[in-house]
Amino acid sequence: MNSPITRRSALGRMAGGAAVVATAAALRGRLGAAEAASGLKGRVNHSVCKWCYPRISLEDLCVAGKEMGLTSVELLQPADFPTLRKHGLTCAMVSNPTVGPERLGRIEKAWNRVEHHDRLVTAYERHIKACADAGMTNLICFSGNREGQDDEAGLKNCALGLKRIMALAEEKKVNIVMELLNSRVNHKDYQCDKSAWGVELCKRIGSERFLLLYDIYHMQIMEGDLIATIKKNGKYFAHYHTGGVPGRNEIDDTQEIHYPAVMKAIVESGFKGHVAQEFIPKRPDALASLKQGVGICDV
Repeated sequence: MNSPITRRSALGRMAGGAAVVATAAALRGRLGAAEAASGLKGRVNHSVCKWCYPRISLEDLCVAGKEMGLTSVELLQPADFPTLRKHGLTCAMVSNPTVGPERLGRIEKAWNRVEHHDRLVTAYERHIKACADAGMTNLICFSGNREGQDDEAGLKNCALGLKRIMALAEEKKVNIVMELLNSRVNHKDYQCDKSAWGVELCKRIGSERFLLLYDIYHMQIMEGDLIATIKKNGKYFAHYHTGGVPGRNEIDDTQEIHYPAVMKAIVESGFKGHVAQEFIPKRPDALASLKQGVGICDV
């Protein structure tokens, strides 16, 4: 959404803030009821990435997901928030804004280039405000591809640009969350492709509102050692994504990651955020695969 959020009057803003608090409280009650109805244990907040289900409308995914005990449908834009609200769901990870014909802000072209910063700052400021107005707390971002740039220069440039939006993110209580992606199979040349690089960026930015999205699928491909990494660096991880390796399909015994053990490590780390299913269903009944994935991760 590239247009600015309309400013309300001071009275309207106060009323809106109260509404957000009231909505959040009501939402927590509904989510607890949904978990109880679905038979989930209540130790994991479950979400799903909409893009993995292109043939299922957002409306239908909300209905089916809520029945499974999901509390979020994610990687959506602010225009989708009313549909989520209608079903008592949240968006645990809001999708990035994109800018101009180059579509700056996407995976390939983002914060590791100084020449992108001015336009990205403007776009992210709008998105941060939209997230805060709706009570959403996580907004995704990406490093961009290397394109010959070394990792130190990438760290320096990302930190330089992202620091420009952190004061607003802190004020609005919105996390800016950079996703760790693999550069071997799916996203060739992507710079934030190792957990150590991402953690170093967190340290350089130095804000509690800048964190990482630890994608279990991507990091299994890049570095493995999932449980040890979660135990060591869990404080930097705001969110988790799943996916079967190899192939990014169902997370059952057709692939190599033992998700129950990984999920136990996440829970034991004290993590209170969401874990989102981000696999591409291979079977004809996509919703059955989703329900299976939720069950596997509900430790």
